[in-house]
Amino acid sequence: MSAVTAAPPLAPAPARGGTTLTGTWSLVRLILRRDRVRLIAWSLGIPLLYLGALPEYVLMADDPAGLQARAALVQSPAMVAMTGPGYGTDDYTVGAAVANELVLWVVLALAVMSILQVVRHTRAEEESSRSELVRAAAVGRHAAVVAAAIVVLAVNVVVALLSTGVLVSNDLPAVDSLAMTLGIGVSAMTFGAVALVAAQVTEHSRGATGLSMAVLGAAFTLRTIGDMQEVHGSWVSWLSPIAWAQQMRAYVDLRWWPAAIGVVAIVLLLVVASALASRRDFGGGLVPDRRGPADARPGLRSPAAVVWGQQRMALLWTALGLGLMWLATGTVIAQIPSMTESLRENPVYSALLGEGDLEKAFLGIIVLYAALGAAAFGLVATLRAKSEEEAGRAEYALATPVSRGRWLGATLVVSAVGTAVVMITGILALAAGAAASGVHEPSFGAIAEAGLLYLPALLVLVGLAAALYAWVPRATALVWLVFGYTLVVEMFADLFDLPDWARRVSPFWWVPDSFTGDVDWGHVGGLCAVALALFVLAFVGFRRRDVATK
Repeated sequence: MSAVTAAPPLAPAPARGGTTLTGTWSLVRLILRRDRVRLIAWSLGIPLLYLGALPEYVLMADDPAGLQARAALVQSPAMVAMTGPGYGTDDYTVGAAVANELVLWVVLALAVMSILQVVRHTRAEEESSRSELVRAAAVGRHAAVVAAAIVVLAVNVVVALLSTGVLVSNDLPAVDSLAMTLGIGVSAMTFGAVALVAAQVTEHSRGATGLSMAVLGAAFTLRTIGDMQEVHGSWVSWLSPIAWAQQMRAYVDLRWWPAAIGVVAIVLLLVVASALASRRDFGGGLVPDRRGPADARPGLRSPAAVVWGQQRMALLWTALGLGLMWLATGTVIAQIPSMTESLRENPVYSALLGEGDLEKAFLGIIVLYAALGAAAFGLVATLRAKSEEEAGRAEYALATPVSRGRWLGATLVVSAVGTAVVMITGILALAAGAAASGVHEPSFGAIAEAGLLYLPALLVLVGLAAALYAWVPRATALVWLVFGYTLVVEMFADLFDLPDWARRVSPFWWVPDSFTGDVDWGHVGGLCAVALALFVLAFVGFRRRDVATK
């Protein structure tokens, strides 16, 4: 006779030590290793921006009339919207010009960096399930959030210190320089903290990024409204973190306490993000996704319709945002003659604008900026195909009766058309702003023609991005180097005395300048041919290589 004996009770699992922050520094090291290239690029990019812009301001120190003409321009409504409240314009100095004209744009650049970096290492990691693998180790619940915040804070501090060094090396006061750059860092870090909160609210990285960018856009709008309501800003301005950096009044009447508002806001947002992270499920958001229809609309059965659905909102907001900016810029064109009159003897402006009609040369640079904005959108939209492949969604699409050429072609068509839309709306808005302010020369048509001539060069950049993705996906970052090189060539080729062969590398170098000369249609045709060749090369390469699988 056998007896059934009960199995011995399982021994309790040993309790895991640590806290919700366990493993934070290990994750910090992991982020630094993964993003070392992009973090170095950001850390050096902003100081290099100062380094490239400061000679222009320093040389104007010996031109009081030029500085005062610049101060008058800064006080115009359009420039208040595009720069800030404008302190120290009664006795404009180099430091005041730097603070008034650069702070807003540096804050926006670093805010975008902070948002993207935070979302990349929080919500995007959960969405891709990589953080699930990390959490299987001895890693606390809040470690990823805190690690992302530490890295973003460190990058903003490094940028501030390096930028201060550049400013001081150009004979600007050290204390004011440090205050300005730290204030910029605090404002940018505030938006990084906003992204931490957004990452807890939404389920997808795209939603977290969009929500954070919407907050950034609202902050820009509030700052603009407040600064235009009253001289040096109204109470509405103070609702925007962007204004906190500008209201420090560096180089004019320095005060540190506006930065304290940003520090308090950052701490509060971090506390909120921590509390929300403790109350949601891992991988989910506090606001669940809205259920979609059980069956897709007939219009979503094609790859082009899917890509359009993914990119239409980005296109809408990019075209609208840049269009409004170029519309405001167009209203300033009427004041260019009075400003350039005092710049004719300035060697930096002579190098940048060249010989001849400075008004048309200055307007040509504005059109160039519009083209660069459209190019940036085009590159981001084109490289979306790489993100789709890395996420495994391209594999699912190609498992259906969809050819590789059709799938890639859908992305390229939407990207190319979107790039053209951004460029066309921007240039038409610029021309409309100029016409509304009473500018008749150059005419509306001439400004529009100057912008439309950039379309073939924009397609060359889109085609290059597509070809790199199709043949060597890991090398797609090179297209951003070409983008940066194009900016350097177009802005500083004469200043740096670049040889002709170095200038010809830039696609924009071949764009005819309809303001100062006849249009060379041979160059236009050549750019179209190069763009077509790059698109063909992209289709050939994508058909030949393996598609990444999950």
